[in-house]
Amino acid sequence: MDTDDLVTAIAPVVATFHRLGVRYFVGGSVASSFHGAIRSTMDVDVVSELPFRLAEAFATSFSTDYYLSEEAIRYAIQRKSCFNLIHLPTAYKVDVFVSRGRPFDERSMERAVVHAIGSGQGVAVPIATAEDSIVSKLEWFRLTDETSERQWDDVRRLVELLGDSLDADYMREMADSIGVRDLVDTLLSGPGKI
Repeated sequence: MDTDDLVTAIAPVVATFHRLGVRYFVGGSVASSFHGAIRSTMDVDVVSELPFRLAEAFATSFSTDYYLSEEAIRYAIQRKSCFNLIHLPTAYKVDVFVSRGRPFDERSMERAVVHAIGSGQGVAVPIATAEDSIVSKLEWFRLTDETSERQWDDVRRLVELLGDSLDADYMREMADSIGVRDLVDTLLSGPGKI
């Protein structure tokens, strides 16, 4: 993963969230890589609490270096789904997932910890914890009919790498709340179980 390109692509998004006072955190493969399950990617997943009233202010904050659609942003906010920005100079895609406000979403937002990503100056961003990354990836695994080998491989590697340092009880509780408890149980009962 080219962290310099990642920082170049995400820094204006982070600055916009800060200026607008919107809570957010970085998840997906960037968070998994941060926790040790490194995988090359050209996109970064961000979960945000962007409200509809700030859709225009958010959309008009970006230079012509970004491709985005204000209509898609409004649609995603209304439906609590996802929109994206493409940083044209680096080809990085920033996928912004609008928080659904479930207990799991709230806890993930509260538990995210600020870390610097990138080399040199980098950028400080809240990053999902390993436990929240695992549960979230298992939800995506379920939503893709349990066919995404990348998601399963990411969570398996995180469990192997982090082992007993993971809060298994928390993962089970959150997995229960979003309907993936069976997947967590399967994952945690495998080799190197915790």
